[in-house]
Amino acid sequence: MTKRHDERLHYLGRNLLSGCLLGIGFVAFIDEAVFHQLLHWHHFYDKSTPDIGLVSDGIFHAFSWFSTVAGAFLFSDLRRRNAWWPKRWFGGFLVGGGGVNLFDGTVQHKLMKIHQIRYNVEIAPYDWVWNILAAIMLIAGLMMVFRTGRESKVMEGTV
Repeated sequence: MTKRHDERLHYLGRNLLSGCLLGIGFVAFIDEAVFHQLLHWHHFYDKSTPDIGLVSDGIFHAFSWFSTVAGAFLFSDLRRRNAWWPKRWFGGFLVGGGGVNLFDGTVQHKLMKIHQIRYNVEIAPYDWVWNILAAIMLIAGLMMVFRTGRESKVMEGTV
């Protein structure tokens, strides 16, 4: 087994975590920039005053940047160690991004009802598109993660 394969195997979890954190940060940034700031469709928390909505957006924005910065530091460390596994990392990116959007679309929109995608319109088409895209991202990411997990076992020689 080559040194590169040894490094990849040793850092399987870190590749996954880095991708997940950057995926979460990326889709949270898109949600914040497009739906909150540019289109003004909603705030992170819409059950109070507009001022509280803006504060909640600020907290959400900070969370997305913390996730992005942490993922970027992990990514940089993986590159430095020559341990970055693009397929596993991108699978993590899709899992993180799809997972956070599916959580938002189901738990925050439907169960907690802290905000909707858009107000004063027929919401069903927005919900379907939001949740289907999130599920596709999540499923594609999980497939990549499981596939690279099997590949790692083959590289180890345990299969």
